[in-house]
Amino acid sequence: MAAAADRTIPDVLAPGLAVLFVGINPGLWSAATGWHFARPGNRFWPALHRGGFTPRLLHPSEQDELPALGLGITNMAARASARADELSAEELLDGAAILTDKVARYRPRWVAVVGVTAYRIGFQRPKATFGPQPEALAGARLWVLPNPSGLNAHFTPVTLGLAFAELRVAAF
Repeated sequence: MAAAADRTIPDVLAPGLAVLFVGINPGLWSAATGWHFARPGNRFWPALHRGGFTPRLLHPSEQDELPALGLGITNMAARASARADELSAEELLDGAAILTDKVARYRPRWVAVVGVTAYRIGFQRPKATFGPQPEALAGARLWVLPNPSGLNAHFTPVTLGLAFAELRVAAF
């Protein structure tokens, strides 16, 4: 896994998606496999399914099925690390600018940042909370979701699914 540090993985993107999910950055497991949210114990894929975005629970290796469902994945920071707190504020600020360019180019209807702290730092919104945001991003509506990492004990699989479901209702 240590060899995966600082690697990047390709985005799952297509023009005109309904929702573009934005992770903080790839973990080492994701960098080693090339799949977003790939670490066993990460709750993104179960939350996506519980939230009603997918007809069945997808494995990270099936991420390329998302665009057909109107969904995509990218990251605030491209560089893989063992923990998100290894990223600098500058990396998140730079990542927000790069994300803005991607959103302008691909034109998703919604952008869902998966992690409130990364959103607060990257977009300089220190008081941001979960849910819909008042500002748009390059014409897309913004939503902040809880981080599905197993390290985020504040949210259970059920409450993560409910948070994702709120976005699905708004987006579809």
